[in-house]
Amino acid sequence: MPDHSKRIPADERRMATIEAVIALAAEHNPSEITTAAIAEHMHLTQGALFRHFPNKDAIWGAVMEWVAERLLLRLDEAVKAAPSPLAALEAMFLTHAAFVAEHPGVPRMMFGELQRPAPSPARHMVQTILQRYGERLRRLLEAGRDAGDIAPDLDLDAAATLFIGTVQGLVMQSMLAGDVGRLGRDAPRVFAIYLNGIRSPR
Repeated sequence: MPDHSKRIPADERRMATIEAVIALAAEHNPSEITTAAIAEHMHLTQGALFRHFPNKDAIWGAVMEWVAERLLLRLDEAVKAAPSPLAALEAMFLTHAAFVAEHPGVPRMMFGELQRPAPSPARHMVQTILQRYGERLRRLLEAGRDAGDIAPDLDLDAAATLFIGTVQGLVMQSMLAGDVGRLGRDAPRVFAIYLNGIRSPR
């Protein structure tokens, strides 16, 4: 296999590797994706791949860093453009669903890392994503409660957990059905039910 790594800057090669892993994870069990498969997908030798990453764990860690950066940035942009806390929650929900629809390999990798018993850079990054996601949710829920839009006695921690679990449930349903397109169709209707459960009765 020809080695074209010298023709592309290191940052571009790393980004291409991340994109290759996400593409492969959309069609294969992430735990079964080998560095040989990644290199073949990129038309590289494994030696060229390892010039940019010391091992497979480093590749997976870089992928999860990319996910954290891109997903949280898109969520923040969606929230910033929303006119109210409730609208921001809906924007966050729909943006997350759209991100997964665009990158179906991402949830496969995240679920896989959370199931690994041993610590790894990728598992740590997944936990960090969930923590930061939860912090953003709680701020929005608090803002909605303070504005009188959310029930004053709502359990905010439970509401944040349910929000994340609802998104994950939609993702699992789409994966089981083999139809990521249903995320876009189902997300608005499912969020409407969630909203009815947290909205102030006034």
